[in-house]
Amino acid sequence: MRRTASPLSLVLLGVGVFLLVLAPMLSWYVEPRAERTPTDVDVTTVFTGTGEYFDARSLRTVQVKPITITRRVLGDVAASERSGRAVWDVSTAIDTPDTLALRDPRRSYQWTLERWVTDRRTNAPVHCCGETPEYQGEAYLKFPFDVQKRGYTWWDSTLGATLRLEFKGTKKVAGYEGYRFTGSVNDTRTGTRQVPGRLVGLPKQSQVHAEEWYANDGVELVVDRRTGRVMNARTAPRKTLRAPGADEAKVVLLDSAGLEFTQETQREQVALAKADSAQLRALGETVPIGAGAAGLVLGAVGVVLVVRGRGLSISAAVSVRRRRMRRRFQVAISRRPGTRVTACARNGQYRDRAVTRDTSSRART
Repeated sequence: MRRTASPLSLVLLGVGVFLLVLAPMLSWYVEPRAERTPTDVDVTTVFTGTGEYFDARSLRTVQVKPITITRRVLGDVAASERSGRAVWDVSTAIDTPDTLALRDPRRSYQWTLERWVTDRRTNAPVHCCGETPEYQGEAYLKFPFDVQKRGYTWWDSTLGATLRLEFKGTKKVAGYEGYRFTGSVNDTRTGTRQVPGRLVGLPKQSQVHAEEWYANDGVELVVDRRTGRVMNARTAPRKTLRAPGADEAKVVLLDSAGLEFTQETQREQVALAKADSAQLRALGETVPIGAGAAGLVLGAVGVVLVVRGRGLSISAAVSVRRRRMRRRFQVAISRRPGTRVTACARNGQYRDRAVTRDTSSRART
């Protein structure tokens, strides 16, 4: 009998094998290719805090006032598709209470425009597509995927260079745990600015090229481990002016002990990190594990049904063969004159017993 297994057993076995092959493919092939920096981003983050800043109208430093930093990141999808890179335009506005009320970044206390271009897989800067300035380092607006417990080089736009951030354990933001990184910047000259000489202690000179200096007492970032998204950021910038060649600051342009993401920004960043992380976890862990387990169960059931079906088929074939042999034997015996079949079965064989006709009575008659 040629039939060896039921269609159901073969289907279960096939589905089980397919799931067993699919599980490692999702984990080793699909998930790494899903770890790509998005190009269609539109995210706004807001820092708030208090500090000092220089008021250009009164030509003096204003003490202990609210300071707001608003950063908007907008992806250039067309440029990203042409280049195969992640091209992000970054607008950063620093506002005082007076300029914040104007709701126009062009009229803010300080406004900068940047264009950040990165490799979508590694997060490394790529110098193309109108990038400005020329970035360096491993991270700026985000960290690479699968953040490690080690130090990273972070681009500081005010410094115009990278600073070293060290891993400092974990920290929760809105109840969600991330990796904490900290760093600082010592007083560093970042450029010059033309100002009235009297502003920096040189009243006899109408205009001088004062030196701009920058320091940061505390950079703290809390990052989602899987996606590299910054869920909370805190910074303590200090920008000052010095007379050319001087050792001390004469003017404080901006000084804050701490500017940090607002609670709303933290919640938004955590929600985005959770959603993106859940997708990657599903591709790399949840679905592969479920597919592997389901594949094992379905494959095992399919194998059992195939083996059982084959065993039943063999038994049925043997039974049919015996019935055929019995019929053939009976037909053959019935054709022999003067015999009848006793059909006594012994060990699967049949014995026929010849019956001799009684002719003696006929002879007597």
